[in-house]
Amino acid sequence: MKLVINGTDTEIEDNLTITGLLESFEIDPNRVAVEVNLKIIKRSDFGEHQLNEGDTVEIVNF
Repeated sequence: MKLVINGTDTEIEDNLTITGLLESFEIDPNRVAVEVNLKIIKRSDFGEHQLNEGDTVEIVNF
């Protein structure tokens, strides 16, 4: 499925959650903020928030 991640068109596997996306990029979920389609997602919801075709995702490391 295609997403826009930090401004770049990116192809990822289907049916990923935010947790799955972060794992695929080897990103520590405790050190990021994630926004999907202009909505900030709570860290506690990363494992439940299903990503969909065409979503725009911003990942900010800190």
